[in-house]
Amino acid sequence: MYNADKEFEKLGLMLPPAPKPLGVYKPAVIVEGKILYLSGHGPVQEDGTQIKGRIGRDLTPDEGKLAARQAGLTILSTIKANLGTLNKVKRIVKVLGMVNCTPEFERHPFIINGASELFASIWGNENGVGARSAVGLGSLPDNIPVEIEAIFELEDE
Repeated sequence: MYNADKEFEKLGLMLPPAPKPLGVYKPAVIVEGKILYLSGHGPVQEDGTQIKGRIGRDLTPDEGKLAARQAGLTILSTIKANLGTLNKVKRIVKVLGMVNCTPEFERHPFIINGASELFASIWGNENGVGARSAVGLGSLPDNIPVEIEAIFELEDE
């Protein structure tokens, strides 16, 4: 059987702390035991702080892509906090990546690839790549460079 936790371990990456809600919402909601909806996640670092800055002004595209990977790690942290393991995820259904960038910036998909490549390395190209949107915005909360929300299908129990 496929082991997503082991695949993550092979990457040698550390998970940041799972974020606590700063408003009236839940970070994760499971519907009928089958679909996991995750609220937007920013790039929380291991020390609990967030990466800040606007891509195209404060951060380079490569730095933005790393921030998106960090947001992906934050999503994984929320999954583990709610499910106890990454192994309960069957596949990614949809990713929405929002990029805080200057008006002339046009490489939104490149930035969000930071998270998408992380998910593909854990669940493989078949189950770790889903439908996706990558959009640019004029600002994001607390001046974070990316916010990512995701929908996952869960394994049958």
